[in-house]
Amino acid sequence: MYIPKQFKIEDESTIYEFIENYSFATLVSMHEGEPYATHLPLVLNKYEHALYGHFARPNEQWKDVENQQILVIFQGPHCYISPSWYETMKAVPTWNYVSIHVYGKMEIIKNQEVILDSLNDMVKKYESPDSPYNLSDVDPNFIEGMNKGIVAFRINITKIEAKAKLSQNHPVERQELIIKQLENTSHQENLQIASLMKKNLQK
Repeated sequence: MYIPKQFKIEDESTIYEFIENYSFATLVSMHEGEPYATHLPLVLNKYEHALYGHFARPNEQWKDVENQQILVIFQGPHCYISPSWYETMKAVPTWNYVSIHVYGKMEIIKNQEVILDSLNDMVKKYESPDSPYNLSDVDPNFIEGMNKGIVAFRINITKIEAKAKLSQNHPVERQELIIKQLENTSHQENLQIASLMKKNLQK
């Protein structure tokens, strides 16, 4: 990924936070000679430096992915930035965003205990704290049948590239004008970018 110096995220905890908050990812590999992508949720294990997830078994991407260097893309908040918000009209439109690229090697998980643990972790991550749903309460025979329809995997992370393009290449005064405009909206992604820009200015 092309990352100008001023846009690079180097703090590991910040990168992990983005991965956990925007965990619906795009997993890219080569399949039968062509780029192939699957969109799916992934769970980060910071201590293992790994990602866990699963394919639907009919998705044949899993069949030839193990010996490749794969790419996982986590897309954070993003929004359009209008030059009409600046103090000058000698400018062009742009886009602010956060994007994390994770590279790694995938291993298919066959151990049923590890598969069940990874599914439990995923359910716990996405269910609300007061949800009555718990995977351990589901009929084990039903779970066993559902497990036959998936292929679980672990991605061992080898490299991470992280980018936050938040108008850092513009003067502080202009960044403040952008923040003001973004905050004057109900659009959630605009508000998220405004919040990130504010934090960046406070560093």
